[in-house]
Amino acid sequence: MNDTLSAEPSPLPAFPPEDPLILAGRWHAEGERVALATVTETWGSSPRPAGSRMAITGSGRIAGSVSGGCVESSVVEAALETIADRQPRLLSFGVSDSSAWSVGLACGGTIRVFVEMLAAAAPGAA
Repeated sequence: MNDTLSAEPSPLPAFPPEDPLILAGRWHAEGERVALATVTETWGSSPRPAGSRMAITGSGRIAGSVSGGCVESSVVEAALETIADRQPRLLSFGVSDSSAWSVGLACGGTIRVFVEMLAAAAPGAA
């Protein structure tokens, strides 16, 4: 029996099929209006790290995660507002807010989430 490990790493896909950026691009190409929500900053205990993303369409499709629970419900609401008025938003959730318990951050964390519209690529851009 050979107990040595293979030196060759197993190939991994460049992006998992559920990657919110890939899905957002696909939905946008299908004609959907899409907003992207990105965790820009965390402090203390937070369910997802900075850089986590969620894509939300005007028709209600969602991919990815920025926090979980009620925070995501609030982010989806803000994303639908961004889709409607095309205005980006910077959202903050944390224990110092009176709404911390209601949005699910009772464990001591703070997160900031930036919500923006997915724009069409510039002509000639790859």
